[in-house]
Amino acid sequence: MKNICVFCGSSCGNSAVYEKAAIELGELLVLKGYKLIYGGGNVGLMGIIADTVLAKGGEVTGVIPGFLQQREVGHTGLTEMVVVESMHQRKMKMAELAHAFVAMPGGFGTLEELAEITTWVQLNLMDKPIGVLNINGYYDQLKGFIEKMKEEGFISKQNMSLIQFNTNVAQLIKELEKHNGQNIGLLKSQT
Repeated sequence: MKNICVFCGSSCGNSAVYEKAAIELGELLVLKGYKLIYGGGNVGLMGIIADTVLAKGGEVTGVIPGFLQQREVGHTGLTEMVVVESMHQRKMKMAELAHAFVAMPGGFGTLEELAEITTWVQLNLMDKPIGVLNINGYYDQLKGFIEKMKEEGFISKQNMSLIQFNTNVAQLIKELEKHNGQNIGLLKSQT
């Protein structure tokens, strides 16, 4: 693993624990020599984690659609900024660049990114680890919903292990590092 993509909110939420977790994750990425791949914003948890990685001497690549660059205030101090045309291209580019994914608290966009990347792994389009940083119980209900999907026969027991949930930043990264996937490059052909 060299590059970790972090999905997170363009706001900070209502509790300081989310900002603290973004700083802790950013510091750990630099300490372990990982490059941050993220949505390119300069606001909310997105801005905090990017600023933390940069302040500690790490590298950050942002990927942002042109129409969001102004709305989310695209970060101007990144190692690299990739501007794409659509949200779909944003996810594709982040998936191409990343070797692993971490979802922090966020809104609909974060949830959608997590769901799509998990679906791509489920469909064997790629083999990359996915983690959820469940700070302050933020993702407890999602974890319960995934269990409900299994109980009702919509996903297999094996699919329940596609996402690693953890409340501890360092432990979550350790879990992702254990992944031994062979396809860490581009998505496999979808044809």
